[in-house]
Order: sequence, then C-alpha cells, then structure tokens
Amino acid sequence: MKIMCVGQSAYDITLPLDHYPIENKKVRLEKKVECGGGSSSNCAYLLAKWGMNTYFAGIIGNDHYGEKIIKEYEKVGVNTKYLQVSDKFSTTSSYIIANTSIGSRTILTSRDKDIKMEPVEITDEFDYILFDGYEKDFALELIKKNPNAITILDAGSLKEATLELAKIVNYVVCSHDFAEELSKVKIDYNDFDSIVDAYKEIKKTIKGNLIITLEEYGCFTCVNGLYKIVPSIKAKAIDSTGAGDIFHGAFVYALANNFSLEKAMRFSNITGALSVETLGSRYSIPELERVEKVYNDTI
Repeated sequence: MKIMCVGQSAYDITLPLDHYPIENKKVRLEKKVECGGGSSSNCAYLLAKWGMNTYFAGIIGNDHYGEKIIKEYEKVGVNTKYLQVSDKFSTTSSYIIANTSIGSRTILTSRDKDIKMEPVEITDEFDYILFDGYEKDFALELIKKNPNAITILDAGSLKEATLELAKIVNYVVCSHDFAEELSKVKIDYNDFDSIVDAYKEIKKTIKGNLIITLEEYGCFTCVNGLYKIVPSIKAKAIDSTGAGDIFHGAFVYALANNFSLEKAMRFSNITGALSVETLGSRYSIPELERVEKVYNDTI
C-alpha cells in the first residue's frame, strides 16, 4: 500500500508565551521550538511515523530550513521522490505565537508568492492520496493517473483550488471556517441545527463524504442517514498548532486500516486532542500505541 500527501511543506518556529504579547513592548522568551510544518507535510510525517508507506509531494527551498525538513522526513521514512528542492524559491516559514495559558496560536507565514512545483512525471500508483489545497496542478494530474485511489482533502480555508478539489475527492474533511464560508451559515457549536444547515448547504456542492471538524467538540457528519457529532476527549491545551493536520493524518491512517467512518472520526479526534498538550506540531504527534490505548479506554 502506498499513501501520497500533496501540498505545503514549511518550517515552523513556535514562540511559547503565557499571554498574547502587548504591542510595542519587549518580550523575553525562555525557549523556542523549531520543526517542520505544513498541513499535508505534517500528515505525511505522522503516517510515516506510524509505519505507513508514505510519500510527500511539494516544494522547498535549497536552504537551511529545507535541509532541516529533509532530515526530518528521513528520520521517519517519508519517501521524498516527489519533493522538489528549488534554487529559485525559499522554504516557506511560519512564526507561531503559542498562548500556552489557553492553547491558542497565532500564525505568521512567509511564503514566496509564486512558489509552485515544476511539472513532474508520476511513475507510482497510490492507494490513498491526501491534499491540502496547494499544488493544484500536480494534485489534478495525480487524481487522473490514480483513478482508483481513495482521495481525501484537508479543507482548511475556502480557496479556488480547495473548492475545485473538494468537488472531486472521496472525502472532504473541512474546518469550521471552510464550512461557514462555503455554506454562508453561521455555525454555533451549541446549536446542532446550525451545523446540520451548514452541512446540507455544503452537500449541494460537494458529492463525496463530508466531515466538519469542530475543534475541541469533535467532528460532525452524516452516518447511515443520521446527523451526528462524534465527540472528542478533554485535553489540557497549551499549543493547538498542527492539531488539525494531525487529525487529518490519523484519519487517513484509519481509512487505510479499514476503520468504519465513525471509528475513524473518533480515533482522529483523540489523536488531535492529545497533540494540543505538547508544543510544536511535529513534536506533538502522539505515539500510535498511546492513541490506541486512549481509544480503547474511552469506547
């Protein structure tokens, strides 16, 4: 079995604070956390760490951050055959203010305007493919070359490329923000009907399976004709960076291991929730054995 993750690969520098900084003041940090990041990239890292045969396709710069990202991929066994290293562009970088008192994060991303993969021949067949909305041309070619693959979209925000992919993939796992933007429905986590209304509106455009993630509340879908929220678990959040990416990686793992949709959602909820207890997206990916134990203890 081969899994491909397509999209953005970035380098994250996380700055932990116990409050959001006051403008025009100096702030002294006790530490910082550095590691690779990017939605699809984090998914690939998780899947390889959990023992899956995983490829990543995207672009990084021929620079210091790019070198660090490659070493991380090598450490867990991500196949970088389709990773392009460019002399023209710099590696995308993100600077993250993590408010550890409440677990929120503010992300400032520096990404070259025209950074994009060059055309490349696809010589492998894949069973599962995850997209994050970047590298649309490569993504469409990959779908064309792999008509039998199960395709999953991490729909974080509503963009032209994301919407185009959302219309043709098997699973759209979207954020609260994407759901609100596309449906034009204001979602209230305490109003179940508002989530149902958003889901129904989105399904007018998207024909595949749809899951709406609801942060600490879990995720929502329609299972066997019934609308339902699959709840998450409680966690002490200090940094939510990458939690959504980690959810998506766990979701692909669950599909590839023949979990039912509801079990896949519950399993992914647990993985994402456990991740917010640790600083840094890559460092916060829990061990598979821990996720399995928590899952079995909570069913």
